[in-house]
Amino acid sequence: MTSTASSTDTRQEQPPQDQQPSWQQRLRRFGYTARPGGDVRDRLVPPYTKPSGRLWTALGVPPSLGERITRWSGWGGPLLVTLLAGVLRFWDLGSPRKVIFDETYYAKDAWALVHRGFEVDWDKAADKLILSSGGDVSVPIEAAYVVHPPVGKYVIGLGELLFGFDPFGWRFMTALLGTLSVLMLCRIGRRLFRSTFLGCLAGVLMAVDGLHFVMSRTALLDGVLMFFVLAAFGCLVVDRDRAREKLAAALPVGTDGRILPHARIAETARLGLRPWRPAAGLMLGLAFATKWSGLYIMAAFCVMAVLWDVGARRTAGARGPVRAVVRRDLGWAFLSTVPVALATYLASWIGWFRSPDDGSGGYYREWAVNDGKDSAWSWLFPDWWRSFWHYENQVYEFHVGLSSPHPYESNPWSWIVVGRPVSFFYESPAPGTAGCPADTAEKCAREVLALGTPLLWWVGCFALLYVLWRWFFRRDWRAGAIACGIAAGYLPWFFYQERTIFFFYSVVFLPFLCLAVAMLLGALIGPPRAGDTRRVAGATAAGVLTLLIVWNFIYFWPIYTGTAIPIDDWRARMWLDTWV
Repeated sequence: MTSTASSTDTRQEQPPQDQQPSWQQRLRRFGYTARPGGDVRDRLVPPYTKPSGRLWTALGVPPSLGERITRWSGWGGPLLVTLLAGVLRFWDLGSPRKVIFDETYYAKDAWALVHRGFEVDWDKAADKLILSSGGDVSVPIEAAYVVHPPVGKYVIGLGELLFGFDPFGWRFMTALLGTLSVLMLCRIGRRLFRSTFLGCLAGVLMAVDGLHFVMSRTALLDGVLMFFVLAAFGCLVVDRDRAREKLAAALPVGTDGRILPHARIAETARLGLRPWRPAAGLMLGLAFATKWSGLYIMAAFCVMAVLWDVGARRTAGARGPVRAVVRRDLGWAFLSTVPVALATYLASWIGWFRSPDDGSGGYYREWAVNDGKDSAWSWLFPDWWRSFWHYENQVYEFHVGLSSPHPYESNPWSWIVVGRPVSFFYESPAPGTAGCPADTAEKCAREVLALGTPLLWWVGCFALLYVLWRWFFRRDWRAGAIACGIAAGYLPWFFYQERTIFFFYSVVFLPFLCLAVAMLLGALIGPPRAGDTRRVAGATAAGVLTLLIVWNFIYFWPIYTGTAIPIDDWRARMWLDTWV
């Protein structure tokens, strides 16, 4: 640090601890700690943690080999976890060989989209015909009214084109995206926590979650939505690191080699091209074009990304970080995400736009030239746009007004404690049939239940409280990011408590819940500077808890996969009356 009067080290202007504002003194009682000093680069871009030499010594691993393992573990660990997730999800993927739950809509809509460009009205007996004929059926011509955008169905349709119009084909892409989402979570967690171990731990937790597992093996839209949301979050996390690296590179270096804060540079530095921002916009657009609930997530993530820029410039020494972000970053942040997302959404409807408007195209495609020909806006907007706008308006009215009762609907208050899972498939095979043991006294139960691994979700309740505490009192941006992901996927549903909604919608924020649990387990293990006794005790407790979660997943395996089990064994797994 320089000794001149014109030093740029703004840390010398910070008040001593006993002169901090009263709000800081009060928060210290709840665990608040002031921002650390030291090299500004380490605060802008913290280094990744590495296993200590004590670990390799305890395991009898030579130091050179330990370094090599550490170097390759950044990808090796996540790939091993992904392999585990993939084996679980693709094993006997075509079972049950039935059209389960809402596959009756999305599997057929997907097949129609990839062949006609729009959804069609199928006969009520189409499911049985598809299964009995191996998918050799003709696609109807008459358009059908659907209320979800097409991207998720295009994704499902890609698997059908590759592997056929059967259960394996229409589940293939959701299984693939479910597997890849585990890889993404491992890498995102590694970058978030600067720890390969915690990143892989988050991935393992999601790999053994029952809800994620079932949604990865079912042709529904919510698993596809979850994938794009997680991908968008990952793009923004990478962009955050890249931007902060550029900001750190622009700051001056002191005589002792440390990076110093500098108010003028922090406020005026241009961060150049940020390609991960448009990539995030693309992913958010694909999420929005899968289900409209992606709009809430797009809004939350965009606000989060701007706040990250404010935090970066403040850390770099800006005295007016908000003003600096408004001047330097906000405009480009908006242009590189929101217009990209909206353009992606419009592009996803290309099949509907290209269909004819003579009544043989997509649903409502001819509205502007028939019912809407006398519209006051007909002189300003083309027919295809007015028809599209009318369609979107009708879909909006459907979504906000949907209140048809369903036996498995649930209030969002119950989701976090898995109060009301959804049965996707159930049958009662007789002894000696459909996998039911011949010596069974009663009929068996065969079910696919969209149930999160209970112990994981119940621990997640405490983990959520922990990240909220850590965000508010420790000002930990990682906890704030996790809380934002959960809030964006969860809180909007509280505005629609009269609407028919289901527990499996929560798969969208599940990755962030797994990150929260991983963060809690990391705190339980303790920091690297803690003593051996503390670390061993913490690691033992965290390890036992993780093994219990894995055991819980294995215990519920039969009702995740539709495996026939004696009815008494099925009853033993119905821990709550609301699960039946």
